Amino acid sequence: MAGKGDNEGLSVGYRIGYQLRRLGLTFFGPAQLGETNDPTTRLAAERAAKVARARRDREQREAAEQARRRAA
Repeated sequence: MAGKGDNEGLSVGYRIGYQLRRLGLTFFGPAQLGETNDPTTRLAAERAAKVARARRDREQREAAEQARRRAA
């Protein structure tokens, strides 16, 4: 099934925006920060949460669809 990779649930616009934000933080972001307040780490965590939410939603949709098939 399509969309099971690292980009699952992410639109093309979001992926382009993410890369631009990451690139901007790489060149224009703060020089030295600790691990807890690093904006690139927060950006990666935000993306991972979005992918996890999309996977959870897909799994719920697939489970509901299988239940409907069994009931029919």
